[in-house]
Amino acid sequence: MTFQSLMPGATVGIIGGGQLGRMLAMAAARLGYRTIVLEPQADCPAAQVANSQIVAPYDSPLALAELANLCDVVTYEFENVPVEAALMLANNVTVFPPAKALEVAQDRLSEKTFLNAAGIGTADFRAVDSQSDLEAALSAFGGRGVLKTRRLGYDGKGQRVYKGPEDSPAGGFEALGGVPLILESFVAFEREISVIAARGTDGSIACYDPAENVHLNGILHTSTLPATIGAETVKAAFSAAAKLLEALDYVGVIGIEFFALPDGSLIANEIAPRVHNSGHWTEAACVVSQFEQHIRAVCGLPLGDPARHSDCVMTNLIGHDMDDLPRWLAQKNTLVHLYGKAEARPGRKMGHVTSLK
Repeated sequence: MTFQSLMPGATVGIIGGGQLGRMLAMAAARLGYRTIVLEPQADCPAAQVANSQIVAPYDSPLALAELANLCDVVTYEFENVPVEAALMLANNVTVFPPAKALEVAQDRLSEKTFLNAAGIGTADFRAVDSQSDLEAALSAFGGRGVLKTRRLGYDGKGQRVYKGPEDSPAGGFEALGGVPLILESFVAFEREISVIAARGTDGSIACYDPAENVHLNGILHTSTLPATIGAETVKAAFSAAAKLLEALDYVGVIGIEFFALPDGSLIANEIAPRVHNSGHWTEAACVVSQFEQHIRAVCGLPLGDPARHSDCVMTNLIGHDMDDLPRWLAQKNTLVHLYGKAEARPGRKMGHVTSLK
């Protein structure tokens, strides 16, 4: 891959104005880069700290042309950026991670098929495009499985769990909107972990230590370092991350969620071609955070050392968890990071705290 490294003073475009874009813009500023955010919501969290914002839909041809004209490289903070928009941008400006990563990650069937082709194991799965498909897939899995929308589901949304034959499949396809679905088999896992990894324009790879994750109501609650896994499991996670990054010819940071099985082996659950919630701990427990790592990668700089200098627990502040803010602020060795969102609503990520051990 030929890419001329960008020196401080260059401009990084960020598609998406949420908290991840905000933290990317903050990391870019520390390294001397300017940032422009493309986001339809005015005064979004990222725009509060970026140099400027283009207020327009993500697929607006005029806005994309303006972004390409003003920026030296473009990245994104979420995986549901229209693939066509990324391809349109790529005709005029470098886009990292590549559009291929978006295409793979936006459809759970494509994602699992790609992971398997790259030599990375997943749960068994079946495409579900009709009620009869659902009934056949459940029959194959003994009446048990997790039915998910293939696109756009996140934080536990767009899912239905079948615990056994007593859960009737009747109406299940229509209940999730009659859209393309995927049924995934149940996995008897011991814990969920995730790895944040990065690949530079020179092909170098850096992996952060795996975090052990706990979800509540389908939303990440805590990420704990170190994860209670053995050295061979850590090695397997890093190996899978490297396989995926190379298969995608990736540039930037990626998040990969795994299920850790009782025998120490791993199967991949899902990928996120961007900085990831389960990597927020890196801003407190590493010299180079996942956000700076991503900016380094997409600007063609050397990747930073991903080593962890402290054990830690990252806790998401969801909705009215903000009521506990005074308590968190009073704790020693605790980094508090708020996202600049005006209204705390149930299920809304308002910030996070990372407590060093």
